[in-house]
Amino acid sequence: MKTNKNLGIWMDHSTAHLMELKESMTSQTIESAFTTNQRLEALNRSESLMHNKRQQLHEAYYKEIANEILNYDHVLLFGPTNARVELHNYLSKDLHFKDIKIDVEAADKMTENEQFAFVRKHFDN
Repeated sequence: MKTNKNLGIWMDHSTAHLMELKESMTSQTIESAFTTNQRLEALNRSESLMHNKRQQLHEAYYKEIANEILNYDHVLLFGPTNARVELHNYLSKDLHFKDIKIDVEAADKMTENEQFAFVRKHFDN
């Protein structure tokens, strides 16, 4: 029987915590390049520029997360913002992810231990 490689991702628009479920939980963090300073700098020039910059940097952020997801069979996207839904929509358009089971759940802000427990509980079911 093949062992599933499971990954939980707690995310918002600025940070993604990737947690691989093995015997012990391992994690890594991916940060968005769209910071508050960049937002203000772009907004000072024009609102349109700020929106374009945000869209470009969010796409780069989602692409970086997507590259990690390719190594897994089952992925849980959860977090307090709609970033998880945006990433799911981004992945749905790419056929590379058609064989990866992706679950999306809403969750509040959590400590790292709460995130680990949430992922463990989800994949134990």
